[in-house]
Amino acid sequence: PEGFANAVPSMLEAWGERSPVIFITGSSTQKRQGSGGFKEIDDVAIASPLTKYSVSITDGERISEFVDRAWTIATSGYPGPVHISLPVDIMFSSFSSDAGLEERPYNRGSRPLQRAWPAPRTLSKVLGLVKKAKCPIIIGGHGIWWSGAEKILGNAGKKLRIPIYNVPYHQKLLAENDEAYMGLADFHQYHPSKSAIQESDLILMIGGRLDNQMNFGNPPFFPSNSTLICINGSDEELGYNRAADEILLSDPGAFLQELTMLDMKWDDWFKKQKERRKHWVEEWTKKINKETKEDSRIHPLQLSLDVQNEMGNDDWLVFDGGNTHFWSEIAVNISGWNGKKLGGIMHPGNFSLLGVGVSFGISAKNLFPEKNVVVISGDGAFLSGGLSIEVAFQEDLPITVVIDNNGGLDCISQQQERLFLNGKHFATDFREIPFHSMFEGLGGYGELVSKREEIGPALRRAIKSGKTACINVKCKGVISPIVAATSDKRDKASIE
Repeated sequence: PEGFANAVPSMLEAWGERSPVIFITGSSTQKRQGSGGFKEIDDVAIASPLTKYSVSITDGERISEFVDRAWTIATSGYPGPVHISLPVDIMFSSFSSDAGLEERPYNRGSRPLQRAWPAPRTLSKVLGLVKKAKCPIIIGGHGIWWSGAEKILGNAGKKLRIPIYNVPYHQKLLAENDEAYMGLADFHQYHPSKSAIQESDLILMIGGRLDNQMNFGNPPFFPSNSTLICINGSDEELGYNRAADEILLSDPGAFLQELTMLDMKWDDWFKKQKERRKHWVEEWTKKINKETKEDSRIHPLQLSLDVQNEMGNDDWLVFDGGNTHFWSEIAVNISGWNGKKLGGIMHPGNFSLLGVGVSFGISAKNLFPEKNVVVISGDGAFLSGGLSIEVAFQEDLPITVVIDNNGGLDCISQQQERLFLNGKHFATDFREIPFHSMFEGLGGYGELVSKREEIGPALRRAIKSGKTACINVKCKGVISPIVAATSDKRDKASIE
């Protein structure tokens, strides 16, 4: 049960990111269930709202049946986590490997994933609306990634000259330096998206859903005079898109393939969005350069930009923590516009959970052992889950952790100061914590950095050491645009 409790945040993360993870946990014996058995909790009920499917197996002969069902549910439609609870009396018993196979299906092996094909009449109607559009945009969600359609998405944007935006916080679809990629569909982390969305006359939401990040499909995020079309390969996900003017049940790849067949281009509209992104990058670059000259303390945006500048084309970047996360989202867009390539990006995801960065970094290193993996984490985020760094030492998976150390939970304290009547914050300050010394004590490499010019050399030394390393960077606390918006009652963010 304590293992199950530790798995709950992972279920939440997998649910938010729609990742097909099968969680198998132990529970108290069937004989004493309901009698206060050893560490007894209703794990099935707890997991139910966090998973697509949660069940307890009460007959060992049916294990393969439930595993087969869980696998199918986890990978079908819009993928997601599932949970199987095994009472310990079943878990510690033995059953024949072919138990239950006397009933259909006899073969419980993997099957090809089922894809939804668009209904011809509805597809024709949607494509007809696209043809009539003067200012169309695409907002891409997870469903495109799970259908393996990222390349088709990029081709559609470039061929038709339709600007493409990602739902907030996700870089799963197109690289930041892709010609058709503009930025996040978030008015605060990427302000030009506001002008594009509100000037568009047709919005294609592909593989995503109209949730809180999209203001549930309503104004002022989406203008009432625009045509909003939602395309999704999962019928259950279309249920979240009731605000759409038109819906199409279709595998995103199948729809995008049909979209690319159109003989049309929106050159002027596309160029306008490219110019807006260029201007946005220039304005941010000018602003951060000015702040860096006037204030010797390191800005978290500057930290993320400098870290990326030291990374190679195949390296993996992970970021974690409230403001640290949000500033890094802005930084990857700026760096991408300037031509920066990375092997991959991981981040806290839809729920922006604190403390996942180190675990994500270790996972990336495990998958790509020859690549450098750099984690940018806030100090609060590291304190929330950073002790999993021991796995990196134990399994010889050296990663480099850059800590944006501003001495507290600034993402929380800044909101407290804006929302509390007395204008103060409470229980969010940290003492001076020598994170770099902690890594050295575990057998790794550590450095303390207090000046911007020290960031690059320190990071190079850390990576060259071949050890799990920490660069402890003393930064100033700067409220990110999205945190400022969420705490300002007069300026509501897209995450209303």
